[in-house]
Amino acid sequence: MSHVPFIVTTDWLAERLDDSKLRLVDATTFLKLPASGYYDIWSGKEAYEKGHIPGAVFADLLEDLSDTDAEYAFTLPPRKEFIKKITELGVGDEDTYVVVYDQGAQVDSPVVASDWASRLAWQLRYEGLENVAVLDGGFPKWKKEGRPVTTESGSYPKASFSGGRKPELFVNKEEVKQAIDDDNVIIINSLNEAAHKGEVNTYGRPGHIPGSVNVFFGDHSDSETLELYDDEIIRETFEKAGALDPDKKVITYCGSGIAATWNSTLLNKLGQHNVAVYDGSLTEWASDPDLPLETDK
Repeated sequence: MSHVPFIVTTDWLAERLDDSKLRLVDATTFLKLPASGYYDIWSGKEAYEKGHIPGAVFADLLEDLSDTDAEYAFTLPPRKEFIKKITELGVGDEDTYVVVYDQGAQVDSPVVASDWASRLAWQLRYEGLENVAVLDGGFPKWKKEGRPVTTESGSYPKASFSGGRKPELFVNKEEVKQAIDDDNVIIINSLNEAAHKGEVNTYGRPGHIPGSVNVFFGDHSDSETLELYDDEIIRETFEKAGALDPDKKVITYCGSGIAATWNSTLLNKLGQHNVAVYDGSLTEWASDPDLPLETDK
């Protein structure tokens, strides 16, 4: 079948909700920023059980689709483990397409972004699955529009998965270190302005990776309609950061490699495909005292 867009609307999904080729996945995870210190994170499984889009299966990013033995939360799992879990959900090679959504970016926050959904979409692309989209506005927009909601768990036949990993979508801290002085690489900090300037200390050391530019992942959507702004507006934001230059590579990072995938997905949507995510992000970077951080204070 033809390739699905990187981002799809609620109207688009509603028209295809009964399509036997659709694999609809709820990737809800919850993050709450405390007044100080590291954030609280928990699985969205209970929220899924209380209500979700009909037909959707639940993908547990925290417990099943991250390396739970790793030092840092949301570290990419071994490929074999990821494929085992995702094919059990019915996602894989078959003549199907995937739409991922979530129930919001942060608890008790006005930020509108589908970054948990984009995280799973990015993981799927990294492992070699192309036909995957993120639902603009996610479950909050779907509910706001009065569309159907169910508590009945979805299920799909087990799938196979043969796609090859795409290493160009991922960077580690050594590659980020090398990129700091590389004029052909644009490094984007996807966190908010206060975090970028070093006015808050969430990760043990405040600040941003030297040379990185700040494009807050929560600045791309309308808080009233819950929709992404028009491409022209988002394009202008990324152009100011120099991120749409076709001759340059872009690296996005955030706190744990979640919000960074929302920026990377939007860059893909705008035609910039030379984008990699720093999976460890500031959780890893700030924990290493030998790695530099800059503040604007």
